[in-house]
Amino acid sequence: MTIADPTARVAAFLAMHRPGAGFVLPNAWDAGSARILEQVGFPVIATTSAGIAFCHGVPDAGLSWPEMLESIDRIVSAVSCPVSADLESGYGATAQDVAATVAAAVGVGVVGGNLEDADGGELFDIGAAVERLQAARSAAPAGSFVLNARTDPYMVGHPDPFAESIRRAQQYLAAGADCIFVPGISDADEIASLTAEIGAPVNVVAGLRDPVLDAATLRSLGVARISIGGTLTRSVLTLVEHAGREMLDAGTFGFAEGALPYAELQGRLARDRPSS
Repeated sequence: MTIADPTARVAAFLAMHRPGAGFVLPNAWDAGSARILEQVGFPVIATTSAGIAFCHGVPDAGLSWPEMLESIDRIVSAVSCPVSADLESGYGATAQDVAATVAAAVGVGVVGGNLEDADGGELFDIGAAVERLQAARSAAPAGSFVLNARTDPYMVGHPDPFAESIRRAQQYLAAGADCIFVPGISDADEIASLTAEIGAPVNVVAGLRDPVLDAATLRSLGVARISIGGTLTRSVLTLVEHAGREMLDAGTFGFAEGALPYAELQGRLARDRPSS
């Protein structure tokens, strides 16, 4: 998606959010992974706060906002395609903090972002969550930023995560959200009921919990947007661990088989670099 005008880029990204469209939005953790994903052919990519944290050697939610913003900026600057940012729960205790976070993200050129309604394993009071979303929407009005409202009843172990997700989704849409993100849901019948009840674009994450449904199945269930969160990063770090064990225990280097040749990777990362 090589659209130069920022408003047109946002509009094109928003138009992808159709119930049943089920477009795959991969999550990059650094400039290199972003460039490779763009070269594969993805028209839009997203960031992963978990993946970025992991690659800084800290747990998810272990980075400060300035550190995360720097990483988002590097990813945006590395690619020509639009980028949506993982903004966690807004990096601040107040709605004003959330507004400032969103404004800073817009300032580095993102076309949208996720905003969570939980922190430290607990859901925000729904009134506070709505206020934070309204602040985000005020900082980035409709049409200028795709606001993906994440709701975490499944992630925090709510006693009735389905009903609570629906209740929160309805209020978040009224507050100005463009899409509802429900991580942790994986049962096909439950996903189909969720998308039907919400009646607006729904984002689910693939690879977080079993069963891992494929894109075609998720589309048939009414899903609009499929992200992968930190799953790709975890897969890459798993490869690093397996390679390390192979080298240490066996003294072999089988992991090198099939790797992109040095010269090819050099050439791919040197060409088509966005102008600064």
